[in-house]
Amino acid sequence: MINYEQVREIPEEVIKDLVELCIEEDMPFGDKTAEGIFSRNDVCKAYIEAESEIVIAGIKYLKYFFDESVKIQIFKKDGEFCKKGERIAEMSGFTIEILSKERSILNFIQRLSGIATQANKYAKIGSKYGVKILDTRKTTPGLRTFEKYAVRCGGACNHRTNLSTGILIKDNHIQAAGSIKDALLKIKEKNFGLPIELEVENFEQIKEALEIGIDGFLLDNMNPEKTIEAVKFIRNTKNGDEIFIESSGGITYETLEEYCKTGVNAISIGALTHSVKAADIHMEFEM
Repeated sequence: MINYEQVREIPEEVIKDLVELCIEEDMPFGDKTAEGIFSRNDVCKAYIEAESEIVIAGIKYLKYFFDESVKIQIFKKDGEFCKKGERIAEMSGFTIEILSKERSILNFIQRLSGIATQANKYAKIGSKYGVKILDTRKTTPGLRTFEKYAVRCGGACNHRTNLSTGILIKDNHIQAAGSIKDALLKIKEKNFGLPIELEVENFEQIKEALEIGIDGFLLDNMNPEKTIEAVKFIRNTKNGDEIFIESSGGITYETLEEYCKTGVNAISIGALTHSVKAADIHMEFEM
């Protein structure tokens, strides 16, 4: 059974590089507004607060936005629920230092927490049926590792992280190779040591792949009734219970439960990352 690698931690150098990019993007030559109003010695206290019920993600990386001059208290862990009005973290230090990084911090935490909140919503339904809710590679360029981490914070799971960590033969691969048989045999000949998953749209493709041998199927754009038939067909073949079966394509929150009842192992949802709403979080200052 296919189990894709999960993003549970992010390497420190990756975090530092992103934070540096965020800060450089927002104030390449300093924050002229803050520097014009406040002196270098002015100090303040600021706190981050939830404006609605959310699942927090990314707050553990707040420390990377500051040096030791800013003292940080974190009240919520990544993956925890926050109620409306609940305080997530508190900072105290030089006013310019905190104020100038407000937007970069909020953009980062709002994005990741929005993904975690969305993922949790879907994962709750999947968990009732023992079905994994998976993300996809439809992520923000440069932020994939962080967004997949946020999916995990929400209780959903990661599909392959990138093209190097899993084999998924899709329709364009099949067209370019000439047939499913040719694509599968060539992949098997290379022997990358990775499980092979195949995207299929009909029973003829499933039959062809089963004759050669396959580790998993992605049932693309099949309605629930057709999905049930496909699952039964696969399970009734030799070693069919060991084959990973995933549904994908146009599955919404409203139709998710129907697909969870079909017997698939997992459902991949692009909406976990590609069209998520940022979480409602704000920062308040006390001088």
